[in-house]
Amino acid sequence: MVRSPKTVVQDSIAERKLRDDDHRVLKTEEWQGRSVKPLLLHGFKFQVEGISSSRPNRTKSLRFGRFRRFGRFMNTPKSKRSWIDSPGSPRLMIVSDLDHTMVDHHDPENLSILRFNALWEAKYRHDSLLVFSTGRSPVLYKQLRKEKPMLTPDITIMSVGTEITYGNDMVPDEGWVEFLNQKWDKNIVSEETSKFSELTLQSETEQRQHKASFYVEKAKAQEVMKSLSERLVQRGLDVKIIYSGGMDLDILPQGAGKGQALAYLHKKLKEAGKLPKNTLACGDSGNDAELFTIPDVHGVMVKNAQEELLQWHAENAKNNPKIIHATERCAAGIIEAIGHFKLGPNISSRDVTDLSDAKLDHFDPAYEVVKFYLFFERWRRAEVKNAEVFLSNLKSVCSPSGVFVHPSGFEQSLHDCIDKLKDCCGDKKDKRYHIWVDQVFPLQVDSDTWIVKFKKWEQTGEEQQGCLTTVIVSSKGVKPTEGLTWAHVHQTWIDGTTQNTRNDWFF
Repeated sequence: MVRSPKTVVQDSIAERKLRDDDHRVLKTEEWQGRSVKPLLLHGFKFQVEGISSSRPNRTKSLRFGRFRRFGRFMNTPKSKRSWIDSPGSPRLMIVSDLDHTMVDHHDPENLSILRFNALWEAKYRHDSLLVFSTGRSPVLYKQLRKEKPMLTPDITIMSVGTEITYGNDMVPDEGWVEFLNQKWDKNIVSEETSKFSELTLQSETEQRQHKASFYVEKAKAQEVMKSLSERLVQRGLDVKIIYSGGMDLDILPQGAGKGQALAYLHKKLKEAGKLPKNTLACGDSGNDAELFTIPDVHGVMVKNAQEELLQWHAENAKNNPKIIHATERCAAGIIEAIGHFKLGPNISSRDVTDLSDAKLDHFDPAYEVVKFYLFFERWRRAEVKNAEVFLSNLKSVCSPSGVFVHPSGFEQSLHDCIDKLKDCCGDKKDKRYHIWVDQVFPLQVDSDTWIVKFKKWEQTGEEQQGCLTTVIVSSKGVKPTEGLTWAHVHQTWIDGTTQNTRNDWFF
């Protein structure tokens, strides 16, 4: 439905830097070489002007306390407060392996993970926890993030459950490190494994403080594991040896592993009064089996699960109704499990053919952001059937006085930006081009206005580009079925990303 927006925010958004010792102190920074007027939140001035002359300018003073209800919005990645301090218990915690579970290496378009991304950011990010549990070391994990359209997890478990980190900065859990030091000596492990010619040492990046990793032929694996285990016990160590993928052999402290790491997190969350209402574990190989042994956890083995995991299931959990073998591959199997166990919404926006018909009975800023950028992706991929109607609908949800601040610092009206979209219709057709948004956190600042912060990513082939985005949306004068009015979009390049030119970067 085409409509006229009622609200426009005139003040520019400044980059906000909150001092660690007093979150109520706001620093106005120089941005792209020019002073920017700050939009002030919670205890600061918040200027909203109505288009109607009958609605005068007004200044609102808002309570600072709301920041505590949106800890992740505050950008304090160096602490674990983002999820510990959020209200109530997480609605859902998904704990997923990466390779061949969340990430499908046989899907060049990355469609299954993109479907999951859209579902998670629209329906779960604000009140749930995403945990990646991978056998990869931090080095290889970060490399995978550069190659695939992955979301940012709240918690990362790496190196087969021997490392737990939190937030964007991947702050290590020191308590977990101390726990794993018990009855573990990496030097003794190195001495004993050197006596087995069948073992081939993996790369240096995969040798970690509490993990020694090797390759071994499948036919020799069981014999080597039995003999090696006996030797290490004789040397006074308490270890576990995990074989997965038909070739990978990992030696860990007995208390380590993906399952123990999950149990540790559950215990920690329970002590903080934040135990998730539901947990879904997702995997495809032998080193994921431990995840399914944790009490009260739902589990999904994706369709492409390896023989070793299926065999474990047949021998140990065949009659367990809480563990299923999905009929879909990788992340699509995770979505299937959400629906099977009735853990929450399981229809991704990417599965909706005509998003203009997707009506809501309430205002949902996160969903609006996901839908907006999915519209835009389809436009550039030449997947929009009626171009004129599309542009008209897009313009109807943007304020005539709205402003877009390009990452380079260039400003123009939102309507001018939409008019220029005619030049890029179909320009990414057949180029493996996709857009996804990450860490979408809406903050309602008054009865009809939200500020939404997120990362917006574009990928063409193997190249990724990203920017930090802040959007102001309003519900003034509109119905939920009409969608929110976009009043302001402000973007800055993410450090390390390839900076695009003004002519090839839209919204």
